[in-house]
Amino acid sequence: MAPTCFDVEIRDKVAHLRLSRPDELNTMTPAFWRELPEIVTGISDEGSARVVVISSTGRHFSAGMDLSVFGGMGGQDGEPGRRHARTRSSARALQWSFTALEKARVPVLAAVQGGVIGGAVDLVTACDLRYASADAFFCVQEINIGMTADVGTLQRLGKIVPEGFAREMAFTGRRVGARRACEVGLVQEVYADHEALVAGVLDTAREIAAHSPLAVWGTKVAMNYARDHPVDDALEQIATWQAGMFQPADMVEAFTAKAEKRPPVFPDLLPEPKGL
Repeated sequence: MAPTCFDVEIRDKVAHLRLSRPDELNTMTPAFWRELPEIVTGISDEGSARVVVISSTGRHFSAGMDLSVFGGMGGQDGEPGRRHARTRSSARALQWSFTALEKARVPVLAAVQGGVIGGAVDLVTACDLRYASADAFFCVQEINIGMTADVGTLQRLGKIVPEGFAREMAFTGRRVGARRACEVGLVQEVYADHEALVAGVLDTAREIAAHSPLAVWGTKVAMNYARDHPVDDALEQIATWQAGMFQPADMVEAFTAKAEKRPPVFPDLLPEPKGL
């Protein structure tokens, strides 16, 4: 079944996902939360692309959670313990929609314009790289509506920007403009407008896709692991990874291509095995 919240195109080993509900400010409906992890995990598992770019359409990247999601998180039936357990399970399911970006075998790049509000901050902080147009702004909206953000912003934002800045965003709910976001490292680069943004991010994605996908995957795994573990543990992890994953063929191709003044050609990742 075709997705209802995204347009998907794969070209030059780059998968481009566009949020496609501009008239509704690309709010995150129940279908959005199902479709995003399905699309990204499918691309990752199939090895059909080497980089994923997530961009949007219309005035805002996304205004965050659609109110219909809150209505679908369970009624008042059942005794309190079971109702509360269901609420927890619902939160964990929503969290996975963005954790899937982090777990993908390929880098995920976000290209944002206009408002990046509430759940949209959760989304972009789960991406590997973030880029913005000059009109973009970021807002941890949950505090402004009387709730604690619970889908990843509070867990990831402080790993990307200085902790004090993350806390200020989370406690105040202020809008942070693109230039300031770039200054603190939330985004890598600011482009003049949406058109230049998407073109520039796709160029970066193609640059990444030209490298060995096995080496890129290993780099993503190692950097995510190092972010969440002590240095000594992270060194153990990469040593173990290299013991199994380092193969000289890609390195030989890289050096040969350079000597022959041509782009290197690397095999795609093998598809992930489905159920045995």
